[in-house]
Amino acid sequence: MNRIFPTDPFSAYRQFFHLPSNTIYLDGNSLGLLPKAVADRLQYVIKEEWGVGLISSWNQAGWMELPQRVGAQIARLVGVEPADIVVGDSTSVNLFKCLGAAVQLRPQRRVILAETDNFSTDTYMAEGMAKLLGNGYQVRYLPPNTFDVRPYLDETVAVALLTHVHYKTAAKFDMKQVTQDVHDCGALMIWDLSHSTGAMPVQLAACQADFAVGCTYKYLNGGPGSPAFVYASPTIAEQTWQPLSGWLGHQAPFAFETHYRPNTAILRFIAGTPHILSLSALHESLKIWEQVDLDALREKSLALTDLFIQLLEQTCDGYGLEIVTPRSHEQRGSHVSVAFEHAYPVVQALIARGVIGDFRAPNIMRFGFAPLYVSFQDVVEAVAHLQDVLASHEYLAPQFQTRKSVT
Repeated sequence: MNRIFPTDPFSAYRQFFHLPSNTIYLDGNSLGLLPKAVADRLQYVIKEEWGVGLISSWNQAGWMELPQRVGAQIARLVGVEPADIVVGDSTSVNLFKCLGAAVQLRPQRRVILAETDNFSTDTYMAEGMAKLLGNGYQVRYLPPNTFDVRPYLDETVAVALLTHVHYKTAAKFDMKQVTQDVHDCGALMIWDLSHSTGAMPVQLAACQADFAVGCTYKYLNGGPGSPAFVYASPTIAEQTWQPLSGWLGHQAPFAFETHYRPNTAILRFIAGTPHILSLSALHESLKIWEQVDLDALREKSLALTDLFIQLLEQTCDGYGLEIVTPRSHEQRGSHVSVAFEHAYPVVQALIARGVIGDFRAPNIMRFGFAPLYVSFQDVVEAVAHLQDVLASHEYLAPQFQTRKSVT
């Protein structure tokens, strides 16, 4: 049966990525594909900038300014000014910086609002900050699948730390409304954009967010472990400093002064020496995004996930699957999660067929739809493979039962 798919404005972008043959890649929400241009760029950085330029490349190749230059590339994708965002360190470390900066601004408040079922590092960092501060600090958790935060806000909340698109369910908060609710109670707002950036338009400044962080190895295709970004609104950034006062966050790092003087605005959120190889790879990858229409990107993302959900309901009914991702466009990110008793072996059986998704404990099969390179035909073929794996009970084979260390 021939299908008529929606017009794909990004069909030409697929050629920019290295995609192994006979592979349907639905895990770009965990690790994006390798852009073809990155390998050549890294070869140049290694052989010429490092190999020939050596230490002079800190000046001649502009290595020291990479956190700002790469941040400026991301700025449009998250709706901020280029001077208000930098890249460096991990998402976890940047969360800690933002939490530390936020609590300084609300010294009489002792509660960090967080999500019960959020990605682990977010809750761990919130708990770690509360434990470090002591003196009555605590983490207050939203119940799972709670989108109205107002009942959990009061004069004791210093800061709310929430993830815009949930890593497991793909449920999406209303950023503008939630930020306003948090501000109405006098608290500050930190957003984790790890599953938003590169999948949809984000408007941090328009929503008046105070801080934001996000990883770059998912939809932005920065490579495994590529550094994360951190944003602080200009007004907020000038009022506080983050607790990891490393030498490059100093106002004059090469003066080597005894005591710390924070740099201006977002520059004080830089801590240590930039990771040049990772930043160079990300810098090259982000060039793909220069002409991307973010509204069209979101439209394709929703069309892909709509099609996947529709086909699942049509062809996989009766196998015990439960789609846990919201049907509403306003509440959905760019991946679809399906609960199933045998989720892990099913994912492994699909991977053996070249259909790559991932598993999240305890029972979630997660399928990501990176709009730049996932096609509508990919969706049709992936669901056909899934239906066959379920109908044949292929997932019960012994080789799919043992869990690997990375799931």
